[in-house]
Amino acid sequence: MIQHEKEVTANIERAEQSIQAAKELLGGEYYDFAASRAYYAAFYAATAALLAEDIEANKHSAVIAMFHQRFVKTGKLDKEQGKALNWLFELRGIGDYGITTHVTALEAESAITSAETILNKIKFLLS
Repeated sequence: MIQHEKEVTANIERAEQSIQAAKELLGGEYYDFAASRAYYAAFYAATAALLAEDIEANKHSAVIAMFHQRFVKTGKLDKEQGKALNWLFELRGIGDYGITTHVTALEAESAITSAETILNKIKFLLS
């Protein structure tokens, strides 16, 4: 049994809910917020993957770095997932903190697709 099994499950559930919220925000044309939720979906999924290996990381930068180290560099996940997580993090910065720059509809849609891919790959890895 995984030491952090409840936390892994909770993070996967939060990731799934974040995807749903991102889609609803996209439909409402709230692109900045949709991109932010998409990032958080990927972040929760990455956190779940790390917890499944008994790695706890509290900062976004630590989760991203450890995700690359434990899953991308080892070949458990494709480099594309690593690049996507980095891009989602950058896009979230625009969505959350951009004053005059905003996420476009196409970027928000791509963010959701990227987050779904990361989540699905991690769910497969954890199964």
